[in-house]
Amino acid sequence: MSVLCLFCVHHVAVNGGAVNSNHLPGILTLMMEAGKMKDIKIGFIGLGGRGLGLMTHEVLGQGEKVTAVCDEYEDRAQKGADAVEKAGQERPAVYLDYHKVIEDENVNTIIIATAWESHVEIALAAMYAGKAVAVEVGGAYELKHCFDLVEAYEKTGTPFMFLENCCFGRREMMVLNMVKKGLFGEVVHCAGGYQHDLRDEISYGRENRHYRLRNYLSRNCENYPTHDLGPIAKVLDINHGNRMLTLSSTASKAAGLRDFIRENKPDDDFLKGKTFAQGDVVTTVIKCARGETIVLTLDTTLPRYYSRNFTVRGTKAMYEEATDSVFLDRKEDKDHDFDWLKHCVGNAKGYEEEWDHPVWKKYIEDGVKGGHDGMDWLEFEIFFQCLREGTPMPVDVYDAASWMAVTALSEMSIARGGAVVDVPDFTGGKWHMR
Repeated sequence: MSVLCLFCVHHVAVNGGAVNSNHLPGILTLMMEAGKMKDIKIGFIGLGGRGLGLMTHEVLGQGEKVTAVCDEYEDRAQKGADAVEKAGQERPAVYLDYHKVIEDENVNTIIIATAWESHVEIALAAMYAGKAVAVEVGGAYELKHCFDLVEAYEKTGTPFMFLENCCFGRREMMVLNMVKKGLFGEVVHCAGGYQHDLRDEISYGRENRHYRLRNYLSRNCENYPTHDLGPIAKVLDINHGNRMLTLSSTASKAAGLRDFIRENKPDDDFLKGKTFAQGDVVTTVIKCARGETIVLTLDTTLPRYYSRNFTVRGTKAMYEEATDSVFLDRKEDKDHDFDWLKHCVGNAKGYEEEWDHPVWKKYIEDGVKGGHDGMDWLEFEIFFQCLREGTPMPVDVYDAASWMAVTALSEMSIARGGAVVDVPDFTGGKWHMR
């Protein structure tokens, strides 16, 4: 399975396939002929829990060369360097300033796993320096940041991948395969959520130096939309024949963290008097150009089980992650209309043999590896493959911009009482031709 066919969409190269070398400082040392990278040398920026795990298991685990590591905290940076040595590689350069990584001539690829606020800033610096970029997920703080990413890519042509691992989940890709092969008929509606009890992580943010705390104190928005939106966007051909037109968000009151802190951190003088801006449940409704609707739910500060609530509704079928079930427009399924939970929960497993995405069929044959049920390994494997082959990234800068924009737009909408706001077209009108 070609990477180009991964999500069954068509790609076009920047400027019709031609890259203007005037915009590429250092790019000629980065890439071989036809855009292929000769020797990947990674500078890894951001070595908190998520970053260190990705570097250790997904990057070093695949035998990729890490030549520099960076974190604003020296203990984390040194721990990252230790992990590189433990993997049998030469100890990398250690930096506390990301600019030094980007300036390092022994680095041609930047992987960013820092706090949300710094993602765009670092990515832009890397792109204009001619370094390939892979950036972890998070929402945008301003719409301008999304436009800046697109502008940097279109000026430089540097490889850019948004590390939305849920696009590579087995079930998400199976449903995508079913949709593209017509089993669902015409898709009408999708839903998804980041529904994950993070009260402990947020409340202990100062102790653990975690960025979520300051965001929940100061912002009220759909702050983490891409886990749920990414797979939906691929199902709905967003930026590839379809696009998001409008968005409206509402937020509940903020009570979950207040009560959690009262019960679990009664001596925390800093937090016990704080009022959290972030509503406990944020609901976002999106309308698409082809007429489909999307509902996203952020639910991270109340007690609950983990779910991304991935749901696809078509004229011939539905899939629902909460029950891991496929419902087809046929007598066998309709007969269980009222007792579905009793008889049919988990029936999606029975569709795997026929409908698993070809990428996952091969992955299973080769052996599933890495974190998050194999999603992390697969996305990095494909990122490195694209670099070596000079092929377009399956989750590109236009995906990053449009998905990240949901955060900034939802903040606007909530502040205006749930007002409908327009979603910009980051493709410059090319969404229906890509």
